[in-house]
Amino acid sequence: MKYYRLISPVLCLLTSTLVFNIGCAKRESAVAQGNRTGVFHYSVGSESSDLDPHLVTGLGDAKIIAALFEPLVTFEPVTLEPKPALAERWEISPDGLTYTFHLRADAKWSNGASVTAQDCVDSWRRVLTPSLAADYAYWFYLIRGAEAYHKGRTTDFSTVGLAAPAPRTLVVTLTHPAPYFLQILLNSPWRPVNVAAIAAVGDPSRRGTPWTRPGTLVSSGPFVLKEWKPHQHILVEKSPTYWDRATVRLNAVRFYPTDSMDSEERAFRAGQLHGTWALPLSKVRPLQLEKSPDLRIDPILETYFFRLNVRRAPLDDVRIRQALSLALDRDAIAGKILPGGRQPAPTFVSPLLKGYTPPARRAYDLAAARQLLADAGHPGGAGLPAIEILYNNSEILRLVAEAIQQMWRRDLGLDIRLVNQEFKVVFANRRAGDYQILLGSWTADYLDATTFLDMWRSDSGNNHTGWSDPAYDALSNRANTIADPAARAAVLAQAEALVLDAAPIIPVYFNTHVYLLHPAVKGWQPTPMDHTDYRYVWLEPAPVRRSQTAATISSLSAVPCPPSVRRSLVRRRMSAVNGLRQTRRRAGGPRAAHQPAQRARHPRPAARHAAR
Repeated sequence: MKYYRLISPVLCLLTSTLVFNIGCAKRESAVAQGNRTGVFHYSVGSESSDLDPHLVTGLGDAKIIAALFEPLVTFEPVTLEPKPALAERWEISPDGLTYTFHLRADAKWSNGASVTAQDCVDSWRRVLTPSLAADYAYWFYLIRGAEAYHKGRTTDFSTVGLAAPAPRTLVVTLTHPAPYFLQILLNSPWRPVNVAAIAAVGDPSRRGTPWTRPGTLVSSGPFVLKEWKPHQHILVEKSPTYWDRATVRLNAVRFYPTDSMDSEERAFRAGQLHGTWALPLSKVRPLQLEKSPDLRIDPILETYFFRLNVRRAPLDDVRIRQALSLALDRDAIAGKILPGGRQPAPTFVSPLLKGYTPPARRAYDLAAARQLLADAGHPGGAGLPAIEILYNNSEILRLVAEAIQQMWRRDLGLDIRLVNQEFKVVFANRRAGDYQILLGSWTADYLDATTFLDMWRSDSGNNHTGWSDPAYDALSNRANTIADPAARAAVLAQAEALVLDAAPIIPVYFNTHVYLLHPAVKGWQPTPMDHTDYRYVWLEPAPVRRSQTAATISSLSAVPCPPSVRRSLVRRRMSAVNGLRQTRRRAGGPRAAHQPAQRARHPRPAARHAAR
């Protein structure tokens, strides 16, 4: 009896101390807290320049736009079949030229106002207003009369094939049949905005109007903008006015801008992110070998390539551009430098695109490349000035640029210099034509070859190479008049061969999306265009594993404690907990632990799609 009385209080004290120390030693991570509260922590790329659907071009921005703005038509994630969104139904005329959309009665803006057909007309008129200088305005040339209005050949908007004969009826008339029209509506520039709300704070037809800020932005999607802390995070919360709010299972999404894949990966490992944008190359093969459940390698319609500024010497000489392309060992880049299923890209259009066969190409011919340089008067690179390759901050882009720099130095005798900048600066320089060679990527916006090939039309807002060719435009226009899919694809292949021969672009490799995703994320459905529908995403906490420590605590807690000892331990525990809470409040609370230690993310190249 004396032995029991001695050891029982000791074991009770040990048990209480062990339980308390374990419970207080590790704070709840952002992921664990998010699993419990329904907050998805997601890395989306470099810092957003804007959240205006009509102006953004990066895929990371599009990820945020998808949470805030609803399209007319969405798609079932797996089959890509069109599904109602703002439009509950639609009809297509027999000739494929007229689409009549019927908007749902419960479609609301976040300010409570109904989404109307006139809102759609006003939104697309805004895109076509020349003063907005929307990069994707050329997409809207699909609509009858839109090109003439955008290019200033008429100021009469009634000539554009858009009409709102009733508050919930939108009629769109196309210039030619476009089987992909419903798919294109999923992209950011086609998502309606509340032009009246923009006008309340400035000119809707000018860039820089400050309407995309918390408290000002009026949206229509499943989430509303709650916080935007530059270089920290963007927080969106579930919208109380969204028409399909009953389907939305997430309570919020916290988007993080990140500039380093290494830091991003560390943040994931530390429990600060549910999903990364990309993954350091050194981590891919080890995770593949261990069959990590966190590793995702998704097929995607994305091409990494060079833009060459043909307005600047020596790249104004087609022979030099062709030499650069033929001296590019794409097999070495895709096979030896980049793990994760990337493939060499002898053409621009991805081979994953069904119904289209790219033209046959001579991808690598070092002897021919050297001869072209000699024909241009620069044998062995003699007499050529230094040539700069510009890219935005990114491990992958840096490694690819360095490899190609060495190839062109070793095999062509060229002085190649690398320049890297932040994504926003690279994009501004791209639009201004302030570069020589620019490394970036392009992701399909819809499942048709024109999503890649329309970029090189002379009227494209995403060309930025200075190259244009009436013959190319003529082939593109001709393809639009052909109903037979095979004959149309053949004409588009002729257009692609033309631009590849002229070499204002040099394809490098076809990408895959390699990233990390926490097992708690459910309903995640990638698409070939890398669109995300957050309505289908939810979080399920992983089951708690019974550790050895927990088992020890369980066995110790089975030891009986005298009532007086138990009351004393409870008082001590409550006092310690209260003291810890006060300390946390004085220190600003545990919230700092809920943010990624470093805003780490793989930056986007100068294109719609972010770098992988």
